[in-house]
Amino acid sequence: QVQLVESGGGLVQAGGSLRLSCAASRSIFSINAMGWYRQAPGKQRELVATFTSGSRTNYADSVKGRFTISTDNAKNTVYLQMNSLKPEDTAVYYCNARVTTTFSARDYWGQGTQVTVSS
Repeated sequence: QVQLVESGGGLVQAGGSLRLSCAASRSIFSINAMGWYRQAPGKQRELVATFTSGSRTNYADSVKGRFTISTDNAKNTVYLQMNSLKPEDTAVYYCNARVTTTFSARDYWGQGTQVTVSS
């Protein structure tokens, strides 16, 4: 089991910055991948950025160069630094943790945090 608690969302003007945090209930070394997804009204949930246990990162094309995912292993926390925010970044952002075994993979989700970017 992994519990995820997100924080850091809010309202910001276009061009501004926000940092999201996601605290995991266990060591992130025991989690195969962690990441951020987002869901805008009327749209499907989409990947924003992921960080794997091999220290590899992956970003959606729409956020490359503006968003940065990072971890603080001592705090079991994953961050998403969001710069140069655009109105189209408005969404509920969800933290994800994926734990894999030989026979299965299980996803855990946080409760979501709202990010609103005004024009």
